Amino acid sequence: METNSRVEKLFEQYADMVYRTALSYGKDPHLAEDVVQEVFLRLIKKNPQFESPAHEKAWLIRVAVNRCKSLLVSGWRKRMRPLDEAPEHAIPFEREEEHQMYEMLLQLPPKYRIVLYLRYYEQYQVKEIAGLLHLTPNAVSARLSRAKKMMKLELTEDFQRKEMCHENI
Repeated sequence: METNSRVEKLFEQYADMVYRTALSYGKDPHLAEDVVQEVFLRLIKKNPQFESPAHEKAWLIRVAVNRCKSLLVSGWRKRMRPLDEAPEHAIPFEREEEHQMYEMLLQLPPKYRIVLYLRYYEQYQVKEIAGLLHLTPNAVSARLSRAKKMMKLELTEDFQRKEMCHENI
């Protein structure tokens, strides 16, 4: 059997099992997705010959568990955190206003947060963001516009709250 069709057949048959194995081991959907990819890449690279379907399944589970162990104990993974869970000092800002703007950005829904972050923090152009997120440039522009309106509204409300506090002093 040709290697590509063999791997496709095994992927269709066992990908969900490998995912569930990795998910039950690592309790992290992102880790589980990474493990599925790595297990089947290893299958392609090693191209092992199996004695039986039970041997195939056992090999895939073993590789999945080993990858989970490796990823969970890796120094890189231990230091990684989702951007919105990063401690305040993780991203240094020169001015307090920059830090406050970033905190507001983190409060936006993810689909708006990511376009603003990529545009203004990573300096990507709209077309580049569209390519990265598999969106049309118009969709990216619309999300940027909505996100800016949300930020403006939050800034206006924040300014009004501060004005009220100063009036009460």
